[in-house]
Amino acid sequence: MKITKVYTRTGDKGMTDLIGGERISKADPRLEAYGTTDELSAHIGLLVAMMERDSQEGADRQPLDQERQLLLRAQDNLFVIGSNLATNQATTPLYDFAKLPDTETAQLEERIDHLMAILPQKQGFILPGGTVTAAQCHVCRTVCRRAERNIIALSQQATVDEQVVRYINRLSDYLFVLAKIINFNTGKSEIIWQNPCR
Repeated sequence: MKITKVYTRTGDKGMTDLIGGERISKADPRLEAYGTTDELSAHIGLLVAMMERDSQEGADRQPLDQERQLLLRAQDNLFVIGSNLATNQATTPLYDFAKLPDTETAQLEERIDHLMAILPQKQGFILPGGTVTAAQCHVCRTVCRRAERNIIALSQQATVDEQVVRYINRLSDYLFVLAKIINFNTGKSEIIWQNPCR
């Protein structure tokens, strides 16, 4: 699809269109929900770019091609989720392109289990960080958690598919494990939380 015009001036007064043409405020919780999924996708895009750079610079590092492909798939799924959330199902039927298959969450769960089997035993709570790429992965994780909170807040006043909530929850779990794998692959020790009050 060719984009012929970037600006339309239709949102200059703080309103926007949902799928189906309904006009709502840009301050609406629905916008906060699908806007945060868009923000998450942008952060994941940066993460993928950083992982590609890492693989080119470090020949001794284990390739993370499968993880990059899964993250690109997650970006596709976030677009589907955004379309889902941009549909007020009380007034507009959900189009097929806005429906997330159950298999997407299952795929994340399978990958989480696979990666966890590679990692050493859990040592305690960790502080976000390690390599720059792992730190970006933690940024993705926390934005994903915020997206989840916003989606749940929306679900308390509008119809939201349960599969959307499940997928976002598992995606944050996957990002947590991926950050650990990135640090593990580079031999970077994670920082274990130390209670300063003890």
